[in-house]
Amino acid sequence: MRTPLAQALAPLAQALSPLVLALSPLALALSIATPAQADPVTGLLHDLSEAPGPSGFEEAVRAIMVPRMKAAADELHYDGLGSVIARQGNSGPRVMVDAHMDELGGVLRRVTPDGFVSMQMLGGWLDQALAGQRWVIIGKKGPVHAVSSIRDIHLAQPEERTSLIKREAVFLDVGAKTPAEVAALGIAPGDPIVPDSSFAELNGTGNYAGKAWDDRVGCAVLLMAMERLKASGHPNQIFFVATVQEEIGLRGARAASAIVHPDIGIAIEGGVTGDAGGARPEESQVRLGGGPGMFLYDSSALPNRKLVALIRKVAGDEKIPLQADLVQGYGDDSAEMQTVAGGAPTVNLVVPARYTHVHTGVINRHDFDGMVDLVVALLKRLDARTVADLRDFTP
Repeated sequence: MRTPLAQALAPLAQALSPLVLALSPLALALSIATPAQADPVTGLLHDLSEAPGPSGFEEAVRAIMVPRMKAAADELHYDGLGSVIARQGNSGPRVMVDAHMDELGGVLRRVTPDGFVSMQMLGGWLDQALAGQRWVIIGKKGPVHAVSSIRDIHLAQPEERTSLIKREAVFLDVGAKTPAEVAALGIAPGDPIVPDSSFAELNGTGNYAGKAWDDRVGCAVLLMAMERLKASGHPNQIFFVATVQEEIGLRGARAASAIVHPDIGIAIEGGVTGDAGGARPEESQVRLGGGPGMFLYDSSALPNRKLVALIRKVAGDEKIPLQADLVQGYGDDSAEMQTVAGGAPTVNLVVPARYTHVHTGVINRHDFDGMVDLVVALLKRLDARTVADLRDFTP
């Protein structure tokens, strides 16, 4: 039996029910989004991942990095390429902690007579990752959305359907029909191009999908470690460096290392996992969610053996799971730090990432948090005596 109030409200409830149904997807979306928005770490990863910043065009990433680095630094300046060098501490060993701001991308090369544009790729793209994708061109009037061309299956011959589409055959469609229409959008040759791939937490798993984890995840580690060490103190003179142009030849690290002259160099990178479909054991042994990683070999650098042993000890003392990997076809900024000013012990520490050098990769929050803890603990151990021992090669 309904009360008089319930009877009076029934017509209103009936009238509102379609609106409630219509709004329920929005309510669900908001309920999913709220926890991520409430977590500042997730927010930082979101902002860094979505910032456009291909090699040589790192302005949007620098705008995120600089305010937080400046707040935690004793001094901050830039080198001639645009890398950010923030010093924390006034005495002790010169420790360089590096993460690069740039991501894979491209620049607009030319405009065709029918209004398509071609790309000059920046960084080590796989050809199979280029066709049939969404992109953003950063023009003088703002972002311009584009789609990369791909042969239609209804037109492709049988032998084409399983063949690789080479990058020379891929053009960007911005919706224009003529070069004049392309120019009206505010884009021209030389403008930067980035993948169009939004950040998302994958179904409450603690795995984050997004673009540019190589190396925005390292940038986030650098910021959080810097802020924690500002509060707790350390025995070092640490140079936190956010470099440019890593993906096109470690150029920023070369210039910045010449300024810093590090006694010790630590690169923080997005790693490579061997747990995705089709991977072979000899290619990579690291898995997502298994903890932060350390490279024992890559094509550009070998880590210092004493530094490797110290990192293993720090990880063990702090109960941080540590994965080790050896990867061919990989280069990182530690290769430049290790050769400057007579040489320095270096290491490359990595947050494991699936699907690097494509539109969307995946990282794990547990791995990220573990890396921040490891870097902070390691930097607290690098006092003058420890650094001198790492640099001692007396037989």
